[in-house]
Amino acid sequence: MDSSEKLRWRTLGRKSLFKGPIFDLLSVEREAPDGRVASFIEVDAPQWATVIPWYRDKEGVPHFIMVKQYRHGSDRVTIEFPAGTVDPGESPLKAALRELREETGYIPTGAVREIGEVSPNPAFMNNRVSFFLVEGVEKIGDQQLDPNEQLDILKIEVSEVVDSMGLGLYDNGIMMIALAYFMRYARQRGDLLE
Repeated sequence: MDSSEKLRWRTLGRKSLFKGPIFDLLSVEREAPDGRVASFIEVDAPQWATVIPWYRDKEGVPHFIMVKQYRHGSDRVTIEFPAGTVDPGESPLKAALRELREETGYIPTGAVREIGEVSPNPAFMNNRVSFFLVEGVEKIGDQQLDPNEQLDILKIEVSEVVDSMGLGLYDNGIMMIALAYFMRYARQRGDLLE
């Protein structure tokens, strides 16, 4: 038996507490390996997809396409990679490319690859977020934003994003995870940072 199995709690049941437009809230009853039983809160959220649009400008300097937007949860403006929820029946890859097109008007012109997937907050959330790197982009149209979306499209040097992530406008934790996956992949490749 895997040593982590001794830590696994068994789910006895789930009860809906709240149904919302972005997530549902559940009460989950679980039993510990030693027989203790307790109720926990679980946020039932859709899977998320984040796309990291990378390209070189005319001078050969690596850049990202990013978006600047107001976030209601933090009551702050942030700079982020295009991202959003995965619709029912949609693959994370398709969602990432849809979000890129809708939020920026750009589509990929080169390789698209998944570079990571993670649980954004396993303490109480049951979803996952996937990260896709797009190498090369082309603007094919205007933004196609949701009714309550308002965001600016930015072209930012990769070095500025690396130096700024986690500070000021760059304080979205999911974007820090996206950059960490990008940096790991870029280190393996050796040609994406310079």
